[in-house]
Amino acid sequence: MSTPKPPPPALPSTAASAPRPPRAAPPAWAVLLAACAGQFVVVLDVSVVNVALPSIRTDLGLGETALQWVVNAYALTFAGFMLLGGRAADLFGRKRVFLTGLGLFTVASLIGGVAQQPWQLVAARALQGLGAAVLSPATLTILTTAFPHGAARTRAIGTWAAVGAGGGAAGGLVGGVLTEYLSWRWVLLVNVPVGVVVLVAAVVWLTESRSGVARRLDIPGALLVTAGVTALAYGIVQTEPHGWGAVASLGPLLGGLVLLAVFVAVEARTEEPLMPLRLFRIRAVTSANAVMVVCGGGMFAMWYFMSLYLQNVLHYSPVKAGLAFLPHTVSIILGSKLAPRLMVRLDGKLLAIAGGTLTVVGYAWQSRMDADGTFAGTVLGPAIVMSFGAGLMMTPLAASATSGAAPSEAGLVSGLVNTSRQIGGALGLTVLATVAAERITARGGGGPEALAAGYGHAFVVATGIIAAAVVLMAVALPRTPAAARAD
Repeated sequence: MSTPKPPPPALPSTAASAPRPPRAAPPAWAVLLAACAGQFVVVLDVSVVNVALPSIRTDLGLGETALQWVVNAYALTFAGFMLLGGRAADLFGRKRVFLTGLGLFTVASLIGGVAQQPWQLVAARALQGLGAAVLSPATLTILTTAFPHGAARTRAIGTWAAVGAGGGAAGGLVGGVLTEYLSWRWVLLVNVPVGVVVLVAAVVWLTESRSGVARRLDIPGALLVTAGVTALAYGIVQTEPHGWGAVASLGPLLGGLVLLAVFVAVEARTEEPLMPLRLFRIRAVTSANAVMVVCGGGMFAMWYFMSLYLQNVLHYSPVKAGLAFLPHTVSIILGSKLAPRLMVRLDGKLLAIAGGTLTVVGYAWQSRMDADGTFAGTVLGPAIVMSFGAGLMMTPLAASATSGAAPSEAGLVSGLVNTSRQIGGALGLTVLATVAAERITARGGGGPEALAAGYGHAFVVATGIIAAAVVLMAVALPRTPAAARAD
């Protein structure tokens, strides 16, 4: 009987024994492109629907109350879930949350674009806002964690701010072109191919990062702050049709304040809070967010009232009105791109004050609009001045608001920046709309002269709001150390 041969010696498995080489870091331009593309579509949808509202009302048979919720459903969920989105990015991974938010936003855009009933469109817009709230903080967090502190991060934030500002400014033009030459549905459907492309790029280019601390999400805190901010924003919206003293306005306003007070009490006692209150001991975070709230109260007027002036007083078509916003778009992008270069040599606080002062001058100039205005004589000059000033101002504010927090809380601070701006904008726009309506009524109705007077008066009040923000910058914002500017 033959002896069985011993089995051959096992060869070492290169797949098992050799360590997998670490994945190469993606190019900086790829990270910047993916993050900025996500922020662009989010900000674009804040304003792109405005010029399409008359067509939407005709096609779906919406009344005035339902029509306003096409805009408000997006704004409320966007503001209400912003902090939750920012914190989720820190805890569950920036790339994962970015992809989740963008996917939700893209699907909601498709649902809205094919909606056949008013409630379907409003629900889709609310879902879009939720996706935007998850996506938007992750875009800034990806940048602040991918770029080292110093000049490189400042340039990246400047590009992010410019793209975001450009998205808001381009909304009128994009919405006008799509509505006039295709259909109002393409105002939403255009997000689908863009979203798919950005999703594929993000999967390929972005690498995962998180705070590195395994913790649970503060669900009670998330629910309280979301409900509180949503109720507060809803109450602000209700003041336009009902007035500040009506039960329909005071109820949700007071309810929102109570919920936010309970949120603060819960966060003070929770071991792992959604928003650590100690963040507000950091002067840069507290002061920059306070300035963001005040600035937002005046800045939204630039797009809203200029669109009304161009179409209702100067009788521009949607496309022509969108083209008239090109000086705003170019100027705010130039200001945002120039700011990082200036911040290397100038203190960020001084640059923010200079930009805010230019914005005040532009707003005061624009408040002189009248019924006989022209593009060259009434729109162009103020557009360049106030938009360039806004671009110079927002980059150092965003950099200041994110400079004092730990990397593990970058998403939370980013969400706080966007929440401050959105809530300030909602409150300010409601106040300014009420001021404009009162002046229009006092001037005798809806003729061009009365409309121009009302819109101009809104710019007067907005000028005062932004001037107050400049004073707040001078008093509260910390200076940037020279060593940090030289990084």
